[in-house]
Amino acid sequence: MTIQWFPGHMAKARREVTEQLKMVDCVFELLDARIPYASSNPMISEIIKDKPRVVLLNKMDMADPRETAKWMKHFEAQGVYPVALDAKNGKNLNMVIKAAEAVTKEKFDRLAAKGLRPRAIRAMIVGIPNVGKSTLINRLAKKSLAKTGNMPGVTKKQQWIKVGKTLELLDTPGILWPKFEDQIVGKKLSLTGAIKDSIVHLDEVAIYGLEYMQSHDLATLNHHYHITIEENDPYLEIFDQIGRSRGMKNKGNEIDYESVIELVVRDIRNAKVGRYTFDRVEDLGHSDEAE
Repeated sequence: MTIQWFPGHMAKARREVTEQLKMVDCVFELLDARIPYASSNPMISEIIKDKPRVVLLNKMDMADPRETAKWMKHFEAQGVYPVALDAKNGKNLNMVIKAAEAVTKEKFDRLAAKGLRPRAIRAMIVGIPNVGKSTLINRLAKKSLAKTGNMPGVTKKQQWIKVGKTLELLDTPGILWPKFEDQIVGKKLSLTGAIKDSIVHLDEVAIYGLEYMQSHDLATLNHHYHITIEENDPYLEIFDQIGRSRGMKNKGNEIDYESVIELVVRDIRNAKVGRYTFDRVEDLGHSDEAE
């Protein structure tokens, strides 16, 4: 599965982010806590360069908390200020403003020393589609100012949003990179909802998700679908057992694989099976194929 997707509005968004960068004090990079590596656009680092950055690991409620703790330590070791949060349910939102104050303290101390009056911190929020930017902004502003939706590409243009007197946020459209050199990254992005289902082979995404659970959490896989899968069973056997267990059959009493595939992707994407982190800190620098 080769995924290449860089619509015109994505290229425009990159130009706009670059142009607006000089107007902000810091950048919030919003990542999906389930895929902190795969959801980090390598172009973002190129664009923001030395601008103070805060990494926000959103959807922590859907990720493995043990793995999230490892990622927090990893980012801290890189000199990046990390915050794990759950924007949808408002968990750890107070940490976002504290992080902005921490990374901009040096700049504002210099401004104060020059006798300049204090002002709100201006922060740009960037990230790939469907990682929760609009939900986070609405939570912080305590208003429905940014459009939200459980599909990529909801935010179409930039807008400034005030968060009390402390913070001003510049929302930006989600930016994906031109193509995914590592196809496992593409599958992770699809599995978590960052890429529209219509442009991927959903069967390959479902297979990736099932094989991940089969190797990392076999007991939960069997319990959730009321099946009896062994560690080395082929994916087709898993599809068959899920189809029989859930009664997903066609008129000819054959397994309705399309429905099974959609069910598996939906269950994993919405954390109905369990809380999984598909990117592991220990795998950095190694091929994801080894997972």
